[in-house]
Amino acid sequence: MTAPLIGVLALQGDVREHLIALAAADATARPVRRPEELAGLDGLVIPGGESTTMSKLATLFGVMEPLRERVRAGLPVYGTCAGLIMLADKILDPRSGQETVGGIDMIVRRNAFGRQNESFEAAVDVAGIEGPVDGVFIRAPWVESVGADVEIVAEYGGHIVAVRQGNALATSFHPELTGDHRVHGLFVAMVRAAG
Repeated sequence: MTAPLIGVLALQGDVREHLIALAAADATARPVRRPEELAGLDGLVIPGGESTTMSKLATLFGVMEPLRERVRAGLPVYGTCAGLIMLADKILDPRSGQETVGGIDMIVRRNAFGRQNESFEAAVDVAGIEGPVDGVFIRAPWVESVGADVEIVAEYGGHIVAVRQGNALATSFHPELTGDHRVHGLFVAMVRAAG
């Protein structure tokens, strides 16, 4: 089977690490900065970074609305950390002018686990993956609540840290920073199933 073509939104954040993780999970990966680069993609990753900056850059580069349209049309999408915030239908504490792509019926809280110096790593059990994954939480959000169609994929410390709704997957943590590519493998399998 041909490797699916998965873009990584390359406006800001840990793009390179996702490109490497996707390649390790048997996908063809390429950076996406402009609306026309969304064409032909089988899936898309929205990386970690700073969600407010990412939102402003997506609008500035003209990619926000085309991205919303593709996600609404069913493009498989995976967001990590800031990417989780970008996929939320609602942010509890948005910064001024902050927008989201939406696509997952959830309410998220930015920087919920604390500031940069409170970042940590923890073993996280993820539904659909055998054995815990190493979750890297950097100024990580958590999911406050989800709608009826959202599957809770992982929890940590009593908080929701990974969810799935249809073709959309999101994690509060950064699996791309660990060398363990099983979460990316799970997303690549979602992309193949959607194709």
